[in-house]
Amino acid sequence: MCGMPQQPPVRSTPASRPARPDASMSLLTNVMDHSLDDGYAEAAARRKSQGEEGGLPKTLRAKLGLAGGLVLAALVVTVGAAQARVAAPVVAKERQELLDRIDRETETADKLEGSVDKLRDDVSARQRAALRQSGGSGPADLVGILSGATAVHGPGVKLVVNDAKEATTGGDGNPRTTSGFSDTGRVRDRDMQRVVNGLWAAGAEAVSINGQRLTALSAIRAAGDAILVDNKPLVPPYTVLAVGDGKKFSSRFQDGADGLYLHALEESYGIRADISVASDLRLPAAPSVIVRTAQPSTEKGTS
Repeated sequence: MCGMPQQPPVRSTPASRPARPDASMSLLTNVMDHSLDDGYAEAAARRKSQGEEGGLPKTLRAKLGLAGGLVLAALVVTVGAAQARVAAPVVAKERQELLDRIDRETETADKLEGSVDKLRDDVSARQRAALRQSGGSGPADLVGILSGATAVHGPGVKLVVNDAKEATTGGDGNPRTTSGFSDTGRVRDRDMQRVVNGLWAAGAEAVSINGQRLTALSAIRAAGDAILVDNKPLVPPYTVLAVGDGKKFSSRFQDGADGLYLHALEESYGIRADISVASDLRLPAAPSVIVRTAQPSTEKGTS
């Protein structure tokens, strides 16, 4: 029987992958995909991990910066030293000129002060001579002593007042801490005022502090931490000389209110005070006694 020829079965084949367009350029593709050699890539990664930027390690850059800073500082110091060496002779010269000027002015002031003292002594001598001629020398001498215009000497007391060895700082409401001083162990102007007033009250005929004669117009004041007598600064210890009636005078002062005040300063604040009786004290005349008013005396035998 003739039949139709038998066809072999058709086997299905899997779909093949599409070909790459650049399949024929495999060499160029490999070069583009791997343009950087693996060794170079490794080196770049290593440098990055070690902190290398811009071709220099950070530590090296820090060292270079420090070295540059040190060089700059050395340059500044060198320039400053050179300028100081140049200016040093000028400064020394100006300082010496200032010292010489101070010495000259001090010498001139001393000469003028000596001239004033001589003129004052001459005026006082002429006044006494004129009073002797008119028969009024005694009262005039007494007035000169009491006013401080005449130097005096005689028995009296010597009182030395000094700051405490170890002063304490105030601030607890004590009245001694409210006058501008922070050190309660220092002698104040009002302390010296009370001492002097107590000496006058005890019968002093003349008083001086550190060689400065006191008069009825004298003022004891404070300027900062300094004590001024007639605007002249004094430094401790304060030596007070008072002409009076010896031992009785000393007792009257120490037993009085101002003597007890001074004793309280010794006990409470450590202020040092030493009083002694002297047989002969010499007090200078006050340098600034000025006759403000004068009135002629009435002649004897006139109505």
